[in-house]
Amino acid sequence: MRRPRLKKLANLLTKIPVITTGEIPEVKIRAVSSDSRNIQPGDAFLAIKGASFDGFDYIPSAIERGAALIISNRPAPKGLSLPYLQIDDDPRKALAWLAAATQNFPARKLRMIGVTGTDGKTSTASMIHHILTQAGVNAGMISTVNALIGDQEIDTGFHVTTPDSPEIQAYLAEMVRAGMTHCILESTSHGLAQGRAIASEFDIAVVTNVTHEHLDYHGDWQHYLEAKGLLFESLWVTSRKNIGNPRLAVLNKDDRSYGYLKRVSPPGYVSYSRLNEADLWAENIVNTPTQLSFDCHIGEQVFQVKSPMIGIYNVSNILAALATCVSGMGMPAETAIAALATQKTVPGRMERIDLGQDFVAMVDFAHTPFAMAESLDTARTLTQGRVIAVFGSAGLRDREKRKMMPKEAIMRANMTILTAEDPRTESLDDILQDMAEAAISAGGVEGENFLRVPDRGDAIRKAIALAKPGDLVVSLGKGHEQSMCFITTEYDWDDRTAMRAALAEHLGVEGPKMPWLPTSER
Repeated sequence: MRRPRLKKLANLLTKIPVITTGEIPEVKIRAVSSDSRNIQPGDAFLAIKGASFDGFDYIPSAIERGAALIISNRPAPKGLSLPYLQIDDDPRKALAWLAAATQNFPARKLRMIGVTGTDGKTSTASMIHHILTQAGVNAGMISTVNALIGDQEIDTGFHVTTPDSPEIQAYLAEMVRAGMTHCILESTSHGLAQGRAIASEFDIAVVTNVTHEHLDYHGDWQHYLEAKGLLFESLWVTSRKNIGNPRLAVLNKDDRSYGYLKRVSPPGYVSYSRLNEADLWAENIVNTPTQLSFDCHIGEQVFQVKSPMIGIYNVSNILAALATCVSGMGMPAETAIAALATQKTVPGRMERIDLGQDFVAMVDFAHTPFAMAESLDTARTLTQGRVIAVFGSAGLRDREKRKMMPKEAIMRANMTILTAEDPRTESLDDILQDMAEAAISAGGVEGENFLRVPDRGDAIRKAIALAKPGDLVVSLGKGHEQSMCFITTEYDWDDRTAMRAALAEHLGVEGPKMPWLPTSER
């Protein structure tokens, strides 16, 4: 991506809401970063003190890489020879606004659509992007999977979260240069709480749902909800744009976030529902292994919606996308609905893996109790046989969720196989023990309706070996992800590759090799 031109620090500071202390150095900067590894000559390094690191420790590295300026909300360290700016403000806020200013505020030139929620963010963002591009709109997208800028696709990392603010602003600037007029930005709770989406100047904010997730970070559900709410609160302060300011909130009337988000959003919100009447609502839902269809009420009109994005839960995601494009941007409903029929399935979301076996094999990203319940309920509608579920629970993450997911699986699947999923520095055996105890408390009997298989490859192999004609095997929790973390090492892992490898072994046909994990030797 193109590097910004040098700009006077004093001029940049006059354009952003950041409070400084003392004299402003006479210096020009090109870009800004809080990661010393990303510093290039002419950049400013913003030294942030985090929970487990201190940016001051990385000032020598930033200087070595050519930093022109050091910024922090603390007094300058002794002996610093480089220009120093002290701010009396949240350093992450300063990072975001300086990143936007060095890139000439690209979000002010784009119709910015933010999508947040616990489950369904990527699917909903992808649907909005597809509808817009099919309608001839030059739309870019920044999701937790990738950034799409015209024909260019950029990987945004191993694990799913919103990129840091300098990266977001660089992507937005690239979109402006490429002639994009709209951008869909998937916004995680971590990204919102850590200020990564500040200065993104949102025009439309969309929520899918707010269920149990990330409480290890946010503390409780209310604080988690408030982090999501930052996206909707930001609609009030979006700068005036030449293309206008819808300041529209798109809210899920079925979700318990509805009341709070309605209160913090500007007036004139749009609601959607798959259970009740709303501004957009669904009825006569039919879900098959290849297609989802339903009647969509928009105002006084009723439209037939068809989509290859199977799963009852995708009704809500589709309604959110339609509300955004039809109510938020004035697109004819017929145009948006026609585009949905050609939507490609999102990688790792109820993705079928078919090597000619006589049962259904799928991979899904569901990694929360709510998403797991939704995925397994969908799986139940897709087969007359048994549902066999494979999943784990991440280490160093929400322990309560670890207990909730096995209970959902015991209630909804015929066979549950507990396995590894990013154990990190936690003992995998301890994680599986916690999950097994939860399964037993829900009525599970080990060896009868649930098993423990620590190696994820072997767990998928076991599920396939157990499958009979007409059954459905689903591996949950990893979806599109490309790695799995043991201790602090990320090992190459893709559930879809693993499923194909296990099926090929089972069928005796050619296929990929099963990815290796440290548990493979156990």
